[in-house]
Amino acid sequence: MSDNNVPSEYKPISMWEYFGYELLFGIPVIGFIILLVFAFGGSGNINVKNFARSKFCYVILLFVIFVVLAAIGMATGAAQSIADMMS
Repeated sequence: MSDNNVPSEYKPISMWEYFGYELLFGIPVIGFIILLVFAFGGSGNINVKNFARSKFCYVILLFVIFVVLAAIGMATGAAQSIADMMS
């Protein structure tokens, strides 16, 4: 099957498009908003939608890891000892 017979919503995207979307999603605040739009239906291409969903899962995972590490740090008093060293 050639590229001409593939519906537009299933056309594969190139490596440069993935790179461009990665840069676009990396912009603080605006990139996250665009990521949400693409992940929840803003793109007609299923490949872009799936890429945005995977990036969104990655962001959620990083946020959860950050919260867990912050909670552990606060519970062990590491934050206080760092603050004492700074002053």
